[in-house]
Amino acid sequence: MNDATPAPAAPAAPVFLRGIWRENPVLIHMLGLCPALAVTNTVANSLAMGIATFFVLCGSSFLVSLLKRFIPHEIRISTYILIIATFVTVADMSLAAFTPGLHKALGAYIALIVVNCMILGRQEAFASKQSVGRSMLDAVGTGFGFIIALVMMGAVREVLGSGTFLGFSVFGDNFEPWVVMVLPPGGFLTLGFWLLGLSWWTERKKQRAAAEGGAS
Repeated sequence: MNDATPAPAAPAAPVFLRGIWRENPVLIHMLGLCPALAVTNTVANSLAMGIATFFVLCGSSFLVSLLKRFIPHEIRISTYILIIATFVTVADMSLAAFTPGLHKALGAYIALIVVNCMILGRQEAFASKQSVGRSMLDAVGTGFGFIIALVMMGAVREVLGSGTFLGFSVFGDNFEPWVVMVLPPGGFLTLGFWLLGLSWWTERKKQRAAAEGGAS
């Protein structure tokens, strides 16, 4: 049995919200970058990968939190990976059955959800120490944050790289697509510009807060 002392219960609202913004897995912690860079050339691919990862994260967090007292400490990591792999298999087979086009577009990156450090990290750092309810709040918040980050990247890359959004034309027939945006370098460029913009916004917010504090 796992004799580790449970961590104190975390407040509900911060548990849910921190994964969306303050501790966003992609934009803050730089986790899950493999799918974030590889499959975000369209919004549809970004949504499909985000939803599949969301499902795996929520399902595995639920089981890990529910069974944490019965998982021996020595084999906890391998147990978490086995649980995660089970939900990845369900997600993979579901996408293949209901959306074969998206399944083909995502390719091997669906299976690679198993080794997504974001998911294993949430099991080890949170789900294995908190109640089922708190663990689900953390998983839902982190999953939404992951989806938001992927869609932010996918929207920029599809609009600039193909001139479309979810397949609908944005700029008309005269637009010359930036082909580089749908290629691997476009993923790095898009992520870099988003990180630069968010860093600028955060720094500006800090400067305003400091100026207001000094004025008072």
